[in-house]
Amino acid sequence: MPTIVTIDPVTRLEGHLAVDVTIETADGKQQVVDAFISGTSFRGFEVMLMDRDPFEAPHLTQRICGVCSVPHGVAATMALEKAGHSTIPENARLLRNLVMGANFIQSHILHFYHLSLLDYVGGPSMPPWEPQWNVDHRIGPDDSARLVDHYKAALVAVRQTNEMAALFAGRQPHSPAFVSGGFTNVPTTTQIAEFRKYCRLITDFIRNVYIPDVDFVASRYLDYSQLGRGYGNLLAFGGFALDAAGEKQFFTRGRVTNGAKEIKSVNPEVITEQVTYSWYDNGSTNRHPSNGVTQAVHPKNGAYSWIKAPRYEGEPYETGPLARMTIGGLYQKGISVNDRHKARAVEALTIAEALPGWLNAIKLGEPVYTNCAIPAEADAIGLTEAPRGALGHWMKIRNSRIAHYQVVTPTCWNGSPRDDQQKPGPIEKALVGTPVEDSKQPIEVLRIIHSFDPCLACAVHVCQPSTSARIVKF
Repeated sequence: MPTIVTIDPVTRLEGHLAVDVTIETADGKQQVVDAFISGTSFRGFEVMLMDRDPFEAPHLTQRICGVCSVPHGVAATMALEKAGHSTIPENARLLRNLVMGANFIQSHILHFYHLSLLDYVGGPSMPPWEPQWNVDHRIGPDDSARLVDHYKAALVAVRQTNEMAALFAGRQPHSPAFVSGGFTNVPTTTQIAEFRKYCRLITDFIRNVYIPDVDFVASRYLDYSQLGRGYGNLLAFGGFALDAAGEKQFFTRGRVTNGAKEIKSVNPEVITEQVTYSWYDNGSTNRHPSNGVTQAVHPKNGAYSWIKAPRYEGEPYETGPLARMTIGGLYQKGISVNDRHKARAVEALTIAEALPGWLNAIKLGEPVYTNCAIPAEADAIGLTEAPRGALGHWMKIRNSRIAHYQVVTPTCWNGSPRDDQQKPGPIEKALVGTPVEDSKQPIEVLRIIHSFDPCLACAVHVCQPSTSARIVKF
């Protein structure tokens, strides 16, 4: 008889996520035969942005997330600049790349050590490491102690990358520096020198600690190089502009279908959002984001998630570091749990090594801003990459106000529910076929989910065993 296991909330990720997996036993072995991913919190930023001044978009959309706020600022300013036919100064392009690069590195280090590592390594017998599941920890005590020490060192590295970004961004997260027309900070010699110092420290940590640790954990869990593949469809919008117009990008725009080596082009016009199994009005299903509607309907028969289901030509696609590194030719080993972790570490080093070049290209005294006049009527799009994958902002301006705004985040792609054709989302698909040793402690399910690094909305989950819930009102 099938066993349905619910994990709610799935902790050690950004936001509110739940998963139901159906586990069946065949020949004495248990495996996942079906999975349902649920985003359990309504975001509603698109509704909040209606009738706002367009210049507010970069600041409000950054509040979508406290980890990857920078890419939202970039996407929103890109959309505004396209609406105003504005080209930003070279220094502004460089400063945006430097801040976003630091943001990517921070997110990648945080993900491996603080969100994923505890799936593989038992921590000390003390809070917050307890309670712990009795699962297949294959790493011995000496190596576990070393990795726990690196977990602590990574806390410092994450702080340093945030400080590095804040040198130019003013603060991190939720920087006020991202404005249509450029950047608000005028760089100084002191800021450049401090950024360079941080960059050396972080690059050293990535090369000598982060990448070796990822490779070591993968070597102890070789079966996870075969687990969690999913559809094999990969998508990237491209990111980190290499020219003022944004035509050339450090990360390539492209897509891969079913794990093939051919890199195909991306046409944003064939993207749709489907909502048959999401808590939104069915009349808005299968629409392009430029005409998307965020009209909540809860409860709704058959629906199980607040995440919509983005599709490219009707097909689910995985986004993220593995997609970017595969499409850019920087990682060509496969699609699996281990590959996601390895590609993320490769990307962190790739960005770290690019930062000094962007830093050296800054010309002191040159402008960081040019006036961006937003027309009273405009349709615009901002496509970029966030640490977790492809990010898109679609905007309509009418009577000098925001008349429409739609955000499609990386986790909308990866963590989507079924679509109108009942095709599972990428994480749901990746879970199917996963062997489970103990259905009461399905660590295998968490390892696959965490490899995608889902991010829905910032939250902190506090759990205490053997006690009832407490409701605290302020």
